[in-house]
Amino acid sequence: MTRRVAGIDCGTNSIRLLIADVDAEGRLHDVVRRMEVVRLGEGVDQTGRLSEAALERTRAALADYTAQIREHGAEAIRMVATSASRDAQNAGDFKAMVESVLGQAPEVITGDEEARLSFTGAVATLPPHEGQRLLIDIGGGSTEFVRGTGADVAAAISVDVGCVRMTERHLHSDPPSPGEIDAAVADITAVADKALAVADADREATELVAVAGTATTIAAISLDLDAYDPDAIDGTRLTYAEVARVAADLAAADHAARLAIPVMHPGRADVIVGGALVLRTVMERSGIDAVLISEHDILDGIALSA
Repeated sequence: MTRRVAGIDCGTNSIRLLIADVDAEGRLHDVVRRMEVVRLGEGVDQTGRLSEAALERTRAALADYTAQIREHGAEAIRMVATSASRDAQNAGDFKAMVESVLGQAPEVITGDEEARLSFTGAVATLPPHEGQRLLIDIGGGSTEFVRGTGADVAAAISVDVGCVRMTERHLHSDPPSPGEIDAAVADITAVADKALAVADADREATELVAVAGTATTIAAISLDLDAYDPDAIDGTRLTYAEVARVAADLAAADHAARLAIPVMHPGRADVIVGGALVLRTVMERSGIDAVLISEHDILDGIALSA
């Protein structure tokens, strides 16, 4: 017997929808999977507030998602909001908007909950691994570090480093200058070292997993795909050298050149360098020389928990 559920993940950069059927074994079967770049967290690092324009972009996307949820008859809905809405002084405006459109309040979850949902969603489809895994979920405003075995989480931490936040803090030129790159890497390194000291202090993890749009886009570029193909990307294993090469190429390109990459989502071209630097630096600091890319992440975890 299956049950139809809907999960919505509203982050700093994008809002995503998953409508899926959950079977008796607890596996998800996609009905609808959508992503819109709304940049809810635009400017939050500087102003501390969600802008009216960002709230309106998010409202429009959410209204479209709500119509699809009703059309497909989901029995349960869970909407989770993460980094930007945690940080904003006017988070109440966001909550009121969601209630008026979706008919229920969003859950503004902690970084720890975000990390655990990411791990749950990712490992549900990964092949078995005997040792411990370290999962990183690179978002717009934050990155989650989670270590665990099987589906069991041993340690988790969320830190304020993400592709949008790093771009707004440091990467102002087009393409970014060497000094801007160095400043971003120094920022990421300091935070990554602190995160790893919590999530994997004794370096017990033997496999690194990366989820979300930064990682999947880097995998698609490395694979030289003509179009974004989730099935080809899911389960790809990239070496540190491959990630470093893509990061260097992206950093050397201007916005127009990045936008012209066939697999690049238009809403990601201006922040992908910041995200690539996060992935490259975390790999370097963790000492794990390869990363497994998963197309399944917190959105799957949200839907499963609905």
